[in-house]
Amino acid sequence: MVFLFCFGYLYLMDDQQFRQLLNCFALSWDGYRKVRKGVKKRVRRHMQQLGCRTMQAYLSALNQNKEARQHCEYLLTVSISRFFRVQDFWQALENKILPTIIKENRHRVKVWSAGCACGEEVYSLKILWDMLGGRFQRLPELEIWATDMNPAYLNKARTGIYPRSSLKEIPEALRKIYFRPQAKGRFYAVCDPLKKQVVWRVHNLFFDPPGRDFQLVFLRNSLLTYYQDELKEPAFQKVLDSLAQGGFLIIGSHEKIPPGARGLLLFGHHPYIFQKEA
Repeated sequence: MVFLFCFGYLYLMDDQQFRQLLNCFALSWDGYRKVRKGVKKRVRRHMQQLGCRTMQAYLSALNQNKEARQHCEYLLTVSISRFFRVQDFWQALENKILPTIIKENRHRVKVWSAGCACGEEVYSLKILWDMLGGRFQRLPELEIWATDMNPAYLNKARTGIYPRSSLKEIPEALRKIYFRPQAKGRFYAVCDPLKKQVVWRVHNLFFDPPGRDFQLVFLRNSLLTYYQDELKEPAFQKVLDSLAQGGFLIIGSHEKIPPGARGLLLFGHHPYIFQKEA
């Protein structure tokens, strides 16, 4: 039993009640296994703000108050990311995927970071793209659409300021080129050129994608981890439809595509990189 004691009241939430809350948003219990402690803490604070001492009262309040329900949905989103997280993937992107895309698209490359959280993935891609400029005579224009359902995450991404711990995979030499230290090195701000040609937008993956014919789509550690199958499969199909023929789809290193998905081929030996059939 987990609880928060405040002003003489107990705000209770055991695992069964938390599962009940997740079901209201079609979220997967298994997806929250490792993160539920922190998420519960955020939800209990919201219960306190609404004066709901029990889960039953909280669910009733969410049903009656659209803003409260939306805020709860934001609280249930999870952002665990760093720059260049999963080194094996970024090496494949640098050495195989991006060179393939560049050779086949001379004028413009469209990328969608779906569930971009606080932007580390997007800026990692921008750094990698800039580094590739030394290997190609001319790079195509890079257009990135970065979407997330949580506006607070997007605000942080636009600001581009991150704690030092988020940069632990970035060598010091690259930090000096692409970041500016702040607060005596406790935080780092991305350099202004990295912020260009990125469209940050609030978007729910269950609605239509922000565009079509993307050559590269990131769908890492969001939809396929945290949602139940009945919502996951149709939303995944929308993402797949937005991908250009021959385009690449990247999922989380421990995720699997829905069993009904068609038209994707594994790329190389990486179980989380797929290419759409031409």
